Amino acid sequence: MTPKARYFWPLLFILFVSDCTTKDLVIDRFDSAQTADPIVDSFLRLNLVHNPGTAFGFDLQPYLGGASRAVLIGTMLAIVAVLLGVYRRTPARARAVAAALGLTVGGALGNLLDRIRFERGVVDFIDVGIGTHRFWIFNVADAGITIGAVLLAILLLREEQTPSASRPAA
Repeated sequence: MTPKARYFWPLLFILFVSDCTTKDLVIDRFDSAQTADPIVDSFLRLNLVHNPGTAFGFDLQPYLGGASRAVLIGTMLAIVAVLLGVYRRTPARARAVAAALGLTVGGALGNLLDRIRFERGVVDFIDVGIGTHRFWIFNVADAGITIGAVLLAILLLREEQTPSASRPAA
């Protein structure tokens, strides 16, 4: 197993399984009509919502009507395919890039499964904020996607800033 595979596959699997497990637990414990359940005072709450739209609750339904779910599923499949292609082309020793991609793909697959399983949309339940000032409600997959994407961006920026004389010739 290559060094990149030792990071990519376990992170993808752990994120995917933990995302699906936490979503199933929240669905079993809450109903969407229930009010938020405080975990850490009002800062961290569990609050079950279904997001039929994209990130940050942007809803495509007004623009695409009934086709929005199919369009989102198709788009997510294409994004996962692109990310898997990037992984394939990643050098065998690029562990940090593989870790970032593992988190991103694992999260994307978790949210994709929700889109397929639930007509109402992706299950979100982590509600962070102070008093009435709340962040968007999100899930474990969203956290993995965000961390993976930020890590990947940092790695790419660092690579771009490396002087071309120290980079190996293509």
